[in-house]
Amino acid sequence: MRYPAMKVLLPLAALLAVCCVLAQPVANKGTARKAAPVPVYGYQVVHVYPHDRGAFTEGLEYHDGFLYESTGLNRRSSVRKVKLETGEVVQHIPVADQYFGEGITILGDEIVQLTWQTQVGFVYAKNDFHLLRQFTYKGEGWALTHNATSVFMDDGTDEIRIWDPKTLAERRRIKVHDGARSINNINELEYVEGELYANIWQTDRIVRISPLTGAVTGWIDMSGLLSPMYRNGSEDVLNGIAYDSVHKRLFVTGKLWPNLFEIKLVPKSR
Repeated sequence: MRYPAMKVLLPLAALLAVCCVLAQPVANKGTARKAAPVPVYGYQVVHVYPHDRGAFTEGLEYHDGFLYESTGLNRRSSVRKVKLETGEVVQHIPVADQYFGEGITILGDEIVQLTWQTQVGFVYAKNDFHLLRQFTYKGEGWALTHNATSVFMDDGTDEIRIWDPKTLAERRRIKVHDGARSINNINELEYVEGELYANIWQTDRIVRISPLTGAVTGWIDMSGLLSPMYRNGSEDVLNGIAYDSVHKRLFVTGKLWPNLFEIKLVPKSR
C-alpha cells in the first residue's frame, strides 16, 4: 500500500505548490514606485556685502566673525582674512608666482590651502599667516572643507576624497551621483549641517551631497543672483560658499564678483 499512497500524495503536493504560486502578487510595471526626485531650492537674498572685484575666489570659509578667502591665478594667488561687513582685507599672504591658489579650510589653528596643478599644498598659522609647511597629493586640487572627523577634497571630477584631518592622508573616496547620473565639475566645497554643498563649475547651481555616500540630496538654483551687468566673461562664475554655523547664515559669491550674498534657501518646484 506504500507506493499507491505516495502516487496520490505527490499530485496533491504539486497542486498546492501551483496554487501558492498563483496566489503571489504580480508586479505591475505601470504602478511600480519610482525614486522621488531630489528637491530643488531657489534662494532669497538676506543681505548684500561688498567683495573685492579683483579676487578670483577659489576657497571661502567663515570663522570667528571673519571670512577667509583663497584667490587663484598665477602671480595673483593669495590667502586673506576679510571683514564680512566691509570687504576690507585685514590680513594677507601672497602665494609664490608659480602656484595657482585653490581651496582652503581651517583646521584648529591652521589654514590648509590647495594649489591647482602643481600637486602641492600649504599649511599656514591662522593667527599670523606664517607658512608652516608644505604637503603633496596626486592630481589637481580644487576645493577643501571639513567636519569634526574628516577633510573633504575635490579635484574637479565626480569624486570627493576624504582625508585624515591630522595627517591629510587619503582614507577613501566617494563618487557624486544623482540617481544613476554622475555629477562632474565639483568645485568649491562647504560643510553645512551634515551635508556637503558644492559649486558646479561654470554653472549657477549648487549641489547638496551626502558626505557618506556621495548621493545628491538637493539642488540649489542660483540663477540671477548677480546682475548680468557685472558679469564680463566666462571666468567670473559662481564660486565660493561659506557657512556661519553659530548664526546659521549661508554666504555665496563668485570669481571677480563685486558682492558677496547672504542667502536663505527657498523650496521650489523641479
